[in-house]
Amino acid sequence: MTLDLDPQATALLFIDVQNFVLDESKHPPRPEFYARARGVVMPRLPGLLAAARASGVEVIYTVMENLTRDGRDRSLDYKLSGFNIEQGSWDAQVAPEVAPAGDEIVLPKTSACLFNSTNVDYLLRNMGITTVLCVGFLTDQCVEQTMKAGASRGYRMVCLTDACAANTDLRHDQALERIAGFGPQVDCAEVMESFGGSVHAPKSQEVSQLAR
Repeated sequence: MTLDLDPQATALLFIDVQNFVLDESKHPPRPEFYARARGVVMPRLPGLLAAARASGVEVIYTVMENLTRDGRDRSLDYKLSGFNIEQGSWDAQVAPEVAPAGDEIVLPKTSACLFNSTNVDYLLRNMGITTVLCVGFLTDQCVEQTMKAGASRGYRMVCLTDACAANTDLRHDQALERIAGFGPQVDCAEVMESFGGSVHAPKSQEVSQLAR
């Protein structure tokens, strides 16, 4: 399956691809997650990111990060999960392999669902984004909730199945089954093929040219 992508209406969304998630010392043992995250997902992301940027696709990141030092603003699910990631901390930073460049947007969130705890819906509509390509962690938590919430708001939510991971492979597979009705499921190679046919100037350049 080759996606029909309009780069100017597409965003590549990195969900919680951050230091905290990838740091084994911060979590109970989860060998299947790290095997998949490091052996499958992370090696694919830099090439995908480069292709998205070259095609003029909007790149957006969301990370778990408190708005307050003590985390009192966190959602109940984050409090129950023990996620207390201090604002501006190393834990909150995007993983260096896919670090933001230029004025790419990074949205701190304090719940599992990006649409519930940020203004991403407002931003996507302002930028004319109708398709969101989702990658990151965890498939059965933040990715799943964001896919469902985005679809309910009318976005074409696309899950890149080999660019996501859950704590176990079974949980990853089960999550993909649950979100199958909320948007296409493709692999990175299919998205790269779609990017390859359309290379545009970055949006900032196009906007500045139109404004002249």
